[in-house]
Amino acid sequence: YGRDAVMASLRGYQGRADIGFVDNPLYDLKNGVSLLAAREHIRADRFILTMADHVVGDEVMRLAGAQRPTGATLLVDKKLDAIFDMDDATKVWAEGDRLVSIGKTIAPFNCVDTGVFVGTDALMEAIATVYAANGDASLSEGVQALAERGEMSVRDIGDGFWQDVDTPAMLAFAERELARRSG
Repeated sequence: YGRDAVMASLRGYQGRADIGFVDNPLYDLKNGVSLLAAREHIRADRFILTMADHVVGDEVMRLAGAQRPTGATLLVDKKLDAIFDMDDATKVWAEGDRLVSIGKTIAPFNCVDTGVFVGTDALMEAIATVYAANGDASLSEGVQALAERGEMSVRDIGDGFWQDVDTPAMLAFAERELARRSG
């Protein structure tokens, strides 16, 4: 959605970041389909995926970069009392470092999805399998499929910062917190 505007806004970062553009004509489907559109462009044995509407602190990205999953790893936040909008958060039930279930409405849950994933082709294959069966696929559905095979791990971000920025209030909170953290 808004392909030309997105591309124009990101071209200003050319030279400061390696940016490639992938068009997903099925953007009106779930977010896993967008990840599948990029599959042939990922040239590494692992990749870091972040949600476009999440602000993530450098410490979280360093933690993501250190992960070496066999399937995939989701960075989670166990500081449940600090979540800005728990109703909107994607909940996770983890046992040790293993993800058991994920979803907006699962109960019980003991951490939340930060929107930062370290994936391998196993995650792509899980999403592709869901897509082939249903004609649509979300990232969470692919994660759940990996979890059911025992190939989905979690890593707590500790004091790291992340914030979903769906609303102006969420963005203002994220800006204040990042300013506070940077001194």
